[in-house]
Amino acid sequence: MSDLIQTITVYALPVLFGITLHEAAHGYVARMFGDPTAWQAGRISLNPIRHVDPIGTIVVPLVLLFSTKLMGGSGLLFGWAKPVPVDWSRLRNPKRDMAWVALAGPASNLVMAIIWAISLRLLAEAGASASDFWARMAIAGVQVNLILMALNLVPLPPLDGGRIVCSILPNGLAYQYSRIEPYGILILILLMVTGMLWFFLTPFLLFGQTIIKWFL
Repeated sequence: MSDLIQTITVYALPVLFGITLHEAAHGYVARMFGDPTAWQAGRISLNPIRHVDPIGTIVVPLVLLFSTKLMGGSGLLFGWAKPVPVDWSRLRNPKRDMAWVALAGPASNLVMAIIWAISLRLLAEAGASASDFWARMAIAGVQVNLILMALNLVPLPPLDGGRIVCSILPNGLAYQYSRIEPYGILILILLMVTGMLWFFLTPFLLFGQTIIKWFL
């Protein structure tokens, strides 16, 4: 139990900020491209409380952590925040700008992973060991944000990667592809259960890890 509590305290901040600031980034970029909906709703904020979804940000990550720890795993963490409201029709060029708004979320996770990596480097230079609390939190911050980045880049609606694909495809194909969205989460769960999800995550994780090495 003490090991589980330590894991929760180490991962709490990285997960909270990784999930919630991802959503804030969508709203910020949407405003840049002409849609002030998220700004008007007060959702362009670095305050994670504004973005917390009680189920997705708190309950689901804790349940997954408890269950995987009890089964002897290393602890799986996954969750979501309240989606920021985006009115695609208010974007200056909806089809093109959709890609930038979608990309903002994974990009924010990469930036946060870099910040955690720099923090880890500074801690190491100050003499901290990998077992120190703040060093473990920095390592968790890198891991959590790289996974969130990779997961959201999977080209499956309603994930960010699916929105990017719809933005790139010609209108007819984009419409057909977007029809997958009602089944997207079920497909994602199926990929997770069968282990196939890692096939899609690996290229993005390798890209992120390459970037992170520049800062370590």
